[in-house]
Amino acid sequence: MTKIYVVYHSGYGHTKLQAEAVARGAGAELMSVDDVDFDKLDHADAIIFGAPTYLGSVSAQFKEFMDSSSKAWYAQKWRNKVTGGFTNSSGMSGDKLSTLMQIAIFAAQHSMIWVSAGHEPDLDRFGSTLGLMCVSENAPAGPDNPPQIDIKCAEKYGQRIAEITRKLKA
Repeated sequence: MTKIYVVYHSGYGHTKLQAEAVARGAGAELMSVDDVDFDKLDHADAIIFGAPTYLGSVSAQFKEFMDSSSKAWYAQKWRNKVTGGFTNSSGMSGDKLSTLMQIAIFAAQHSMIWVSAGHEPDLDRFGSTLGLMCVSENAPAGPDNPPQIDIKCAEKYGQRIAEITRKLKA
């Protein structure tokens, strides 16, 4: 059995709904950056990262988590773990690609194995291949915010990461 965690930050609840969908698809356990258990992450098969895009970057809270992983980085405790990333913002672009690049570089520094979003032509409204992008309105998070098509895409991305994790573990 594979052990997968989704580590995320959500400022207003939108990214949490996205994280929950990725976790459902992956059969993963959610872990907020506010309550990180590095021992669990050190023993995971895969860690999926998610953060909102604020001003073209990950949120300050997610960046704090990244910085706090330096002991794991130094010991290369996440080396060869499968990973991927997702982000959410209110703008169609919102500079989400720069957030995904920041997360991917973070994962590369930890010597992790990055999984792209794959091609889901009927679901992926943005054509993002590096990782998963989602758009939410500047309104409370709820059943249609983020849109259900983005939630379904998030579940598929979680499934993709879990499938690749199982194959590599075998």
